Amino acid sequence: MYKDLFTVFGYTIQTHAVISIIAIILGFGVALTLTRHTIYHEHVYNYIFWALIGSIIGARIWHVFVFQWPYYMHHPAEIIAIWNGGISIMGAIVGGIVSLLLYVHKYKLNFWDFSDYLAPALMLGMGIGRVACFFGGDAFGSPTHSGYGIVYPEGTIAYDTFGSEPLWPVINWEIEGDFVIFAILLYFFGKKVFQGFIFSLFLFLYGLLRFTMEFFRGDSPNYAGFSGGQWTSIAFMIIAVVVFLYLMIKRRDKIHGQEA
Repeated sequence: MYKDLFTVFGYTIQTHAVISIIAIILGFGVALTLTRHTIYHEHVYNYIFWALIGSIIGARIWHVFVFQWPYYMHHPAEIIAIWNGGISIMGAIVGGIVSLLLYVHKYKLNFWDFSDYLAPALMLGMGIGRVACFFGGDAFGSPTHSGYGIVYPEGTIAYDTFGSEPLWPVINWEIEGDFVIFAILLYFFGKKVFQGFIFSLFLFLYGLLRFTMEFFRGDSPNYAGFSGGQWTSIAFMIIAVVVFLYLMIKRRDKIHGQEA
């Protein structure tokens, strides 16, 4: 495990940054592939900039106000210091969705249809992005209190928090879960499902995965018994179910209207 890859002209290239860039490129490639021969193909080139901006803003807001507010409430000057690190993948999802809503409104596109094309690409990018978190040691599990677990090296937040104590490999589990969800989304992508199905399935499955994984995390404070990630996961799952039911009812009414 190497947090830093190499140094060029006195500047250290970190593994986290390199893998994050790879995640964006591969996710972008999947989006282009899935939207081939559709009206959304050219929009993917434009939306990527909206997505990056929205995701960065959302990621920082979630990190500060949902995951680490007990710290930032006493260090308000550091709230905007994103260059010191500190982003949340769940906030990135929220920011990406908000930016997509704004984008489809501007260009008069179908949100549910476009989001179905983007969901698998996002899921793949998230899985690869979690590999970056593993190498960076900035998202980690709680102590296993046994000889089993991951011992992060010095210089990582995990080591600063728990030292050489073995920690649950929760990020590794989440990486595997992300790739499984990606495969599930691709499977349904080729099926005759209603618009918004893949997006709502993505939101529900990732919410369920993250809710479970949070029980083993060692870097998130709890609020009323659950971590910020779990409360966000609950919101994701509720929204997914509401969206699913809404779209199902809307589809049924449309079919009945055509039959009448």
